[in-house]
Amino acid sequence: MSAPAVATAAEGATRIILVHGTGHGGWCWYRVATLLRAAGHRVDAPDLAASGADARRLRDAPTFEDYTRPLLDALRGLPDGERAVLVGHSFGGMSVALAAEAFPEKVAAAVFVTAFLPDCANPRSHVIEKLALTDWMDSVTDAEHVPPSVFLGPEFLRRKLYQLSPPEDYTLSQSLARVSSYYVADLRGQPPFSEARYGAARKVYVVCEQDRAMVEPYQRAMISGCPVEEVREIAGADHMAMFSAPVELAGHIADVANTYA
Repeated sequence: MSAPAVATAAEGATRIILVHGTGHGGWCWYRVATLLRAAGHRVDAPDLAASGADARRLRDAPTFEDYTRPLLDALRGLPDGERAVLVGHSFGGMSVALAAEAFPEKVAAAVFVTAFLPDCANPRSHVIEKLALTDWMDSVTDAEHVPPSVFLGPEFLRRKLYQLSPPEDYTLSQSLARVSSYYVADLRGQPPFSEARYGAARKVYVVCEQDRAMVEPYQRAMISGCPVEEVREIAGADHMAMFSAPVELAGHIADVANTYA
């Protein structure tokens, strides 16, 4: 569908929480958050543990739940009866899924932006392990670290994630990117997300058609395995849609927030 304008927030607007992906932080949402706030939306873009400006080191977040705790705490802290629209980018989709599993009554909708979209039938690690990305280029991994670590290399970022994004945003990433983890072993050991909790959350998927890391066919394969309310598309977005197509992405998020509040 075509991208909506950044709609003005409806009266009593639902809070929007923007969740970053691996190696990034809340900073990566600065363009989208600015557009949404200018339209009157209430927006948070937290740093997950050991990410962005969070002072912890990766070893201080040994489990995926530890890593996601800032998002879980944000939902836990919402006043009674208030719900949020959660927007997960890339690996942030896994954190959104965990939040919906933990606090289904606090999630108005879950938006997955070229993000991992787990189902309710397979181990939580399944969608990560099935991603057929073999060329990590200059990225560096350490399987012995606790948790196993990954640092996305500058050439990998430039060619696979940021190829359509403004050069100044790529430069910003080189100052702010951090070591992170995909927590595959930890997620593999957890039961599947439940149909009654995460499965019941209203989900919207935003397909980014020029993504060179999580390519469009894989995005659509995940959608086929997990029911969503609707699929939206951004034709000119690379993996970092918040940089390559910020107006279009903000428009979709604003429309979802007003529709599913």
